[in-house]
Amino acid sequence: MLIYMKVLVCLNIPDVGIELMKEAGITVVKWTDDFPMSPERFHLEAKNYDALLTTSNYTIDSDFLKHNQHLKIISQYAVGYDNIDLRAAAQYGVPIANAPNAMTDATADIAFGLLLAVSRKLFFMHKTIARGEWQHFRPQAHLGMELKNKTLGIFGLGAIGLEFAKRCQGAYQMNVLYCNRSRNEQAEIALKAQKVSFGDLLKESDIISTHSALTDETRNTFNAAAFEQMKASSIFLNTARGAVHNEPDLIKALENGTIWGAGLDVTDPEPMLPDNPLLQMENVAVTPHIGSATVTARNRMSVYAAQNIIACFKGEEIPYRIG
Repeated sequence: MLIYMKVLVCLNIPDVGIELMKEAGITVVKWTDDFPMSPERFHLEAKNYDALLTTSNYTIDSDFLKHNQHLKIISQYAVGYDNIDLRAAAQYGVPIANAPNAMTDATADIAFGLLLAVSRKLFFMHKTIARGEWQHFRPQAHLGMELKNKTLGIFGLGAIGLEFAKRCQGAYQMNVLYCNRSRNEQAEIALKAQKVSFGDLLKESDIISTHSALTDETRNTFNAAAFEQMKASSIFLNTARGAVHNEPDLIKALENGTIWGAGLDVTDPEPMLPDNPLLQMENVAVTPHIGSATVTARNRMSVYAAQNIIACFKGEEIPYRIG
């Protein structure tokens, strides 16, 4: 057991996990500014601590890890960890952990909400009211799409994808297809989901929702070639990571009618610029990466990230270690 551990919490996260660390005898310092530290400040501050509780705002690359080999653990306040160089962390002996499954329901809800918003053009129609354009009944203007009995395709059917698929099947009796490296027997039993190739997922799905991690393998998976294989009536959803889709290609696919609509909680880059054409499109709904933005999810993330650090402090197995 470590006699002393000093932890830097790198953003103003909920206090529930911080209190757990303090109760365990850990000294905790929290960065309380609304904005993250600059990279230079982050590098300087890290040298003064035994552990970091970080967010995806911070790039933890090989250079950072080389100069901070003293760290006993880096625990990520997120399920995603594409901002961390796991190979370098292993090279320099710095354990990495995250907070998985903390935001499963919250993110599934956002994906479902985006699907509804896109299918009925809710964001765009709200803006017509603000512009003073709601004047009279127009029988053939701004028509949306009904969702019952559609085919849902899930790219990366893990916990979040499964919960989203349950919502779609429960509400709209959707047929569920999925593309994974391995089978998801739980989904096949519960939802009669069918595992298909990526090509078949593109061609057969009315809605495609991506829930995969961002890796070298998944980066830019949804590009011009992929969109061209999708139905012209299809909806694309991404609540995973922005770089899983190629944003210029997505914009062109929507402008050209290659696909019908898109709902995004993640963009590339983030934050999205206010003049991005996606924000003005009738069949598009964009939210600012708020998939985990519920009290329950953010508190749970705080607890899970803290539990990793507490276990390290006590010399126990780190519960959510990823590297």
